[in-house]
Amino acid sequence: MNPVTAGGVAGLLASVGVLLVVARLRARRIRLDQRLAPYLRPQRASSALLLRAPASGGAVATVERIAAPLMQDAVRLVARVGSPAADLRRRLARAGSDETVEQFRAGQVVWGVLGVAGGLGFALLLAATRGTSVVVLVVLVALCGATGVLGRDWLLSRQVAQRESRMLQEMPTIAELLALAVGAGEGATGALERVVRSTRGELSVELERTLADARAGAPLTTALDGLADRTGLPALARFAEGVAVAVERGTPLAEVLRAQAQDVREEVRRDLMETGGRKEVAMMVPVVFLILPVTVAFAVFPSLLVLRVGL
Repeated sequence: MNPVTAGGVAGLLASVGVLLVVARLRARRIRLDQRLAPYLRPQRASSALLLRAPASGGAVATVERIAAPLMQDAVRLVARVGSPAADLRRRLARAGSDETVEQFRAGQVVWGVLGVAGGLGFALLLAATRGTSVVVLVVLVALCGATGVLGRDWLLSRQVAQRESRMLQEMPTIAELLALAVGAGEGATGALERVVRSTRGELSVELERTLADARAGAPLTTALDGLADRTGLPALARFAEGVAVAVERGTPLAEVLRAQAQDVREEVRRDLMETGGRKEVAMMVPVVFLILPVTVAFAVFPSLLVLRVGL
């Protein structure tokens, strides 16, 4: 390594160290609630008999006490550069996850640490075998860490898409069952109870939450609006709005539900046609780049061999 590169790397590491020290000092600034906490008596929300006994001290407890401030700082950093908390909370609800925003941020930090560890191992391997530049190795480790953090976010988006796809597939059947229950004389709430008892799936879970809100005292229309807000499916939002309007205005609910089921089936069919069109284009890639060259080689090679023998 020449002196210029060594000086640049040393300056970069020094600046990173200074930034880390400044960020740590700012993070350790005591807030008002932390100053008042020793003078306030905490009120337990449950009986003291239900509290677990404090864990005995040991190596694990010591590591937890040391790593907790570092984890908090890392979570704050990820929250500062990541998705907004409100958007993340909505995506977690759409994915049906019980995680809080803080738990998800901590998971992102863990994924980032694993990415940094993997990138560091790969960088050491490259340095030992190929003698790669230090700057390239540092960039590689940073990219691996960022990939780990973004990978957890991508996995959440994937979970949301898969869950909403399952809900869209279940929706026509649920709507038909609701229409049958209403046609048999059940009310809207009774039909929801019957369908929730007799079905399983992601949409059934959301309907159960809607039914729980209605039992807790919320009007059924408000509970249905909450169902539409929790999910990102336009079809389900139209379904909830249609049922709410039918309940409010006295429209025949069975006909509304059957129409909603038919609309969802048409939307699913259109989505399948669009997916088939995209897959058709993707299927041309192996045909053009794998099958066609082999076919051309089988067709041309005998002719070339005959010409070579003839010459």
